[in-house]
Amino acid sequence: MKNSFPFCVLFLMLFASCTQQPVITLKNPLAEERTDEVIVFSREEIAAKIALQEGKLPVFKNGEKTISSQVDDLDGDGNWDEVVLLVDIKASETIEATIELLAESDYPKVEKRTNLRLGIHQEDGTYKEVDYYKAVPVSEPFKIIAQGEGVTWENDKIAFRVYFDCRNVKDLFGKRKPVMVADDVHTPAIPDYHVLNDWGMDVLHCGSSLGSGGIALMRNDVLIRLGSTDVYEYQKIVEGPLRSVFDLKYSGWDVDGEELEAVERITIYPGKYWFESDVTVYGCAENDQIVTGIVTSQLKKEPFRFEAADFTCIGTHDVQSLNNDELGMAVIVPKTEVGKVGRTTDINWFEKGVKTVPEKNFSHVISETYYIGQKCKDAQPAKHYFFSVWGLDKEQWKTEEGFREYIAEEAEKLSSPIQKL
Repeated sequence: MKNSFPFCVLFLMLFASCTQQPVITLKNPLAEERTDEVIVFSREEIAAKIALQEGKLPVFKNGEKTISSQVDDLDGDGNWDEVVLLVDIKASETIEATIELLAESDYPKVEKRTNLRLGIHQEDGTYKEVDYYKAVPVSEPFKIIAQGEGVTWENDKIAFRVYFDCRNVKDLFGKRKPVMVADDVHTPAIPDYHVLNDWGMDVLHCGSSLGSGGIALMRNDVLIRLGSTDVYEYQKIVEGPLRSVFDLKYSGWDVDGEELEAVERITIYPGKYWFESDVTVYGCAENDQIVTGIVTSQLKKEPFRFEAADFTCIGTHDVQSLNNDELGMAVIVPKTEVGKVGRTTDINWFEKGVKTVPEKNFSHVISETYYIGQKCKDAQPAKHYFFSVWGLDKEQWKTEEGFREYIAEEAEKLSSPIQKL
């Protein structure tokens, strides 16, 4: 009987260790509170914590609270590849979350805070959403086939679009409410997005600029727009409440007599006044630079540039929206990859006779743009983040100082991501 008590204790300890739920640990390395922070785990990382089962998905809890999450199949093989968590975390805080597996039918519902839309015009006048589509070839007459003229991506703060034709210029919508609007553009719900609605409006005039983050290549100090390619394709990767991702694919891009290919992968998350862009160019030369930029057609103040954490930022802030109020736009690029920063001429090349799309008074020659270059490594993605804020949305956005403060804070967070321990 002497050994019965220690044996029972040992048995209980072993039983408890065998039944203990697996845990992930998240740590905020910054001494500041962070809201709407996204953490991405690969399938392999989760499988190292818990034995995965077919038909079941991982769910995460911090105490009794379920953490908002989303599982994403990125390669389309029918199995999830990554899981996205959305957390609020206090300054220097460490969070432990348990993992359990639930049937797909029991997976917790999450508020939709990101959205994608490419709607193609139908004979009855409606627009059908598609996950994949090819734009009209540049060899054919110019034609608008898409709802809102292009692909739209949005979160609860702001919305962007890119023209789904040879112009390939990025535009943006300011928001006054945390609502999704892309599905309703050019419908009876939002017949005209160029006038101020209760949700917001199209706030940007793009012209023949790069708009709000359009892409070009710089070769021998000449900017060549990523447009008028032989093939221009849209491919939805994932559309979810916490993350939406899509690819824009190009081939037959004439750069100084050579045919290049490119892919831009765009990702948007909740609660952020920016989107993430990864641009991969196939066939770029040694000194080529991937370029993105900001339209300056309504700009009266000088643009700004500064360093923040691991990033270089260029931006503008002025009364420059189509609503004649404050609009801020900016790009941040990793310091180690920054190339040339400059400003194009304000020449209207369309009036000079370079008429790429007469129906839209558009010229493929880039003008009225403040831009930043990024080292182009053949077949390797280059990442940047494009920011925009609208004064009608929030008092902070009415001043350049308020906008710059936000950019610096976000750059610090992107430089010091939540740690997975």
